Amino acid sequence: MKVYDTNQIRNIAILGHLGSGKTSITEALLFSSGAISSRGSVEAKNTVSDFMDEEKVKQGSLSTSIIPIEYNGIKLNFLDVPGNDELDNEIKQSLSVVKGAVLVVDASKGVEVGTERLWKEIRNMHIPAVIFVNKMDKENVKFEDVLESIRVKLGKKAVPFCWPIGRNENFEGFVNVIEMKARIYDGTTSHDAPIWDEKKPKIEQLRSMIMESVAETSDELLEKFFGGEELTEEEINEGLKNGIYHGELTPVIVGSAVKNIGIRTMLGMLAKFLPQPDQLRALEGVNPKTEEAVVRHTKDEEPFSGYVFKTTIDPFVGAINIIKINSGTLKTGQDILIGNTGKQEKIGALFALQGKQQFPIELAHAGDIVAVSKLENIHTGYTISDPKNPIVYEPTKTLKPTIYVAINPKNKADEDKISYALARLNIEDPSFEIVRNKETSQQLLGGLGMTHINFIIDRMRTVFKVEVTTEEPKVVYRETIKRKVEGEGKHKKQSGGAGQFGHVFIRFEPSDKEFEFTEEVFGGSVPKNYFPAVEKGLIETFEHGPLAGFPVIFVKSTLFDGSYHPVDSNEISFKLAANLAFKEAVKTAQPTILEPILKMYITVKDQYVGDVMGDMNKRRGRVMGMSQSDEGQVIEAEAPESEVQKYIIDLKAITQGSGIFQREFIRYEEVPQHLIDGIIQKYKEH
Repeated sequence: MKVYDTNQIRNIAILGHLGSGKTSITEALLFSSGAISSRGSVEAKNTVSDFMDEEKVKQGSLSTSIIPIEYNGIKLNFLDVPGNDELDNEIKQSLSVVKGAVLVVDASKGVEVGTERLWKEIRNMHIPAVIFVNKMDKENVKFEDVLESIRVKLGKKAVPFCWPIGRNENFEGFVNVIEMKARIYDGTTSHDAPIWDEKKPKIEQLRSMIMESVAETSDELLEKFFGGEELTEEEINEGLKNGIYHGELTPVIVGSAVKNIGIRTMLGMLAKFLPQPDQLRALEGVNPKTEEAVVRHTKDEEPFSGYVFKTTIDPFVGAINIIKINSGTLKTGQDILIGNTGKQEKIGALFALQGKQQFPIELAHAGDIVAVSKLENIHTGYTISDPKNPIVYEPTKTLKPTIYVAINPKNKADEDKISYALARLNIEDPSFEIVRNKETSQQLLGGLGMTHINFIIDRMRTVFKVEVTTEEPKVVYRETIKRKVEGEGKHKKQSGGAGQFGHVFIRFEPSDKEFEFTEEVFGGSVPKNYFPAVEKGLIETFEHGPLAGFPVIFVKSTLFDGSYHPVDSNEISFKLAANLAFKEAVKTAQPTILEPILKMYITVKDQYVGDVMGDMNKRRGRVMGMSQSDEGQVIEAEAPESEVQKYIIDLKAITQGSGIFQREFIRYEEVPQHLIDGIIQKYKEH
């Protein structure tokens, strides 16, 4: 693969709802450009972009693949991005480095939930897009209905640049509205054809609408257009490029990836109308040494800087880091600074990726996407730069886990391997979380859904040969008391020689602090040097409550009396006496169980608000308020953790896959009385 200058590069994400045909389009792009001699298919499990074992089994993308394609002197770096919103980190990291997108719509289904979500994402990030209506060869497809779906759900600025044609409702090709040329496909080749008379009025109307949009990109063109003058091809192309770049126009093109229809037209449009990296605004960062703001333009003349947007772990090669060069050039043997850690490295192997295939390169220019290996100290979200001109770009923000599972090794011998495997995979995907819960002795794996979690588990098996079983996480409850009580504790032991003696009276009462210890001792009944021992004894006692063994919190303990022996008293005696005092007092203190309460931010479309709120009430949740966002209504609620452990699954079912949420722990609250016995029984069994 040859080296391309900045103005010859385009970075483009291929996005779409699950099953819309993104990977098939990628395969068609490779085939049409001559990069591969024969096409693979998802069903045959031999595509260039879905090369992971896990993807072959699932027959769907689970990780972003880099697919550079050379076409008419232009290098188009396509990123085949997973369509599942549970793989949010992959989606957001990929979109952070592109300035162009192909949004794929399945013609037989129209705009789906995932299509809308991804569309909002690229609109928010101001990424110019082309909409490719795929699977036009399916039966009973009505393009007018699909177009209406696009314009209603994705906006009126979506304009068909191609209009499908075919006899007897069979999709045979399309008219390129800009060029006013018809292309007919016979399965292997295509040829020009006249525009059928019955199509002409519609095509001419569309072209006139597009030309008016082009004219509106500048006062000069607008005056020329309304003066009846024809716009030149150069003016049309420049106007289209400006309109697409600023989001004023979104071309809709049609085709069939499986039949290779419309692929070359798409390649031509992407190369012609999407911006090259040096046409983009400057990138902002911070100098890690001075903390001053720094900007970089995507030009070779600027100091080198790059953002690591993806890391993959290869069992043989180690970590492979995929980098977008934001400024300057990168070559083999070059010294770099890792701005996030302050460490320096030297670039060893530098290469371009096409799926899993590697093409060694010596040099890469600003704006390109390349890969490096054998640099173990750089991870996803890191910035690398010229050591003399350091910069750190703000890493892409990802969502926090919404569901957790407890994992255990299938084979006891693999217990130590689990932590290593997860730590390595966390470099690959920093959006999942590993939590060791000491209280429940469970190792928890948190992700954005079961697809996300199962992908991590599958990667553990295929990459590190570690297999695990899963179980439901145990909720971490707490215990407390509801009444103010007093307790006496006397520890006395005599067995010849030095004895043990400690005697205390302690008052226990509810508190708003997790742990509180005070003393009101008068007259030296308990010497001051034993106060810390009493406090330590209570801290240790509170680690295991009287009901089900959960830690005791929100109790104020006041030492107010006691006695001591001048010879036999010591610290251990007063620690044990404190323990006995609580055990006696708790019998009448009305002990109870507290449960963790989560704050929930649930984003749903308007039509699902009532169903979601009703469901939250059934979970003992409380709706605290609502607000409007770009994505829909945001319901703010509080709910017990035990009721929402698998909430993401149920929310998807209620909202037909469109709902999302984030959660955070806020406090403990008393468990309703009728549930306490069940909790005690469940946890005492374990």
